[in-house]
Amino acid sequence: MNRQTQAAVLLLIGVALLHGALTDLYLRYVKEGLRPLLLAAGTLLVVTALATAWYEWRRARREERGTGDGTGDDDGTGDGDGTRGHAHRESRVSWLLVLPLFALVLVAPPALGSYSATHTGTALQQPYGYAELPAGDPVPIGLVDYAGRAYYGHGRSLEGRSVRLTGFVAVTPSGTPYLVRMALNCCAADAQPVKIGLTGNIPPVLQPKAWLEVTGRYTARRARDPVNDGPIPFLRVTAARPVPTPRDPYDETWNN
Repeated sequence: MNRQTQAAVLLLIGVALLHGALTDLYLRYVKEGLRPLLLAAGTLLVVTALATAWYEWRRARREERGTGDGTGDDDGTGDGDGTRGHAHRESRVSWLLVLPLFALVLVAPPALGSYSATHTGTALQQPYGYAELPAGDPVPIGLVDYAGRAYYGHGRSLEGRSVRLTGFVAVTPSGTPYLVRMALNCCAADAQPVKIGLTGNIPPVLQPKAWLEVTGRYTARRARDPVNDGPIPFLRVTAARPVPTPRDPYDETWNN
């Protein structure tokens, strides 16, 4: 493609990056901490595209006035000896490169949900330590944080406390309800489910993929994930209510 087309494609890519970073669309792809890098990359691409377009405009003006530098640039607009050569028609197929950009902006992929959770084993990892829970019950806590405290910490930091968790529902073929959050290290491509089982005052009808805010207490009950035999701690539910999908559907506890 010629330089004008290159500038246009760079501009579209940069605008798409800025759009994603400024509208939280990027959270469907990468973790929240990468937002500054996306903003910087989008800005750099937009500036590069504008600089390229400006350079081409100035070069075209010089050639129209007959004040070129006499060197030619062998890019399809000159013949290499400073004279205007035969202009080759640029292939329109290069514009197909922008189609993924429109898909990125117009058709955002949904966050990974119950299908991935039921077909992928739990990825619960032993944490390095546990921060002290703030005062006041019920205390809001990340699902991954609760799972680590309940299984590897044997619930010692949860004894006597009421906690509030948010996650989406997944139901096993045997009918066991799980509350799940997809945990990620960098981006959605490496997201893995962390699951906790629900017992106690469970809503009579659970819709897979629906998001719930659950209040409950630690229970020593545990199970093994049928997919990878990983550990699944449980929560004794005292109250539950449906909630909208959160702004950031992924759990980034591992990055803290």
